[in-house]
Amino acid sequence: MGTDMQLQRGPSEPGPEIWVRGPVAPVGQPPPAAASFAPRRFSWVGVHGGAGASTLAAVYGGRDCGAAWPGPAAPRSVLLVARTHASGLAAALGALEVFRLGRAPHGLDLDAVVLVADAPGRLPRPLAERVRVIESVIDVYRVPWVPAWRLGELDGPPPGQARALARLTGRVR
Repeated sequence: MGTDMQLQRGPSEPGPEIWVRGPVAPVGQPPPAAASFAPRRFSWVGVHGGAGASTLAAVYGGRDCGAAWPGPAAPRSVLLVARTHASGLAAALGALEVFRLGRAPHGLDLDAVVLVADAPGRLPRPLAERVRVIESVIDVYRVPWVPAWRLGELDGPPPGQARALARLTGRVR
């Protein structure tokens, strides 16, 4: 069996710089013990009235901040919440601009935008294009239309189409 690889002879060139994430043990010491996993806590911030922040906090856990910025006792990780109608997406873009310009309260960490379906079915093309604009600047989690939530039935498991959001929040069943 032949190969095109050749052995390198002589001194080798230094390789590329390698970036390591997480703690690294000093040479000669054992690696650090694995930390236990605890789901991250989030503050749900609705960017407009009726965005769904209260419902998402009830279903996925975390702090419901309504349409206000998280207070000092609230988790500093923020999930912005908006509906997928035109005014909801415009409000989401406005809130992203607040963060981009550094006008959000100091110490908040914007993790993602959560878009809650405003109706069953597919988005019209102009709204889908606005969603793509938002996705181009930050992680976006989509939550489908859930008829049971409309009736106040929040006890069931999160919708399957929002599995990524369930993993993010630690709400996996």
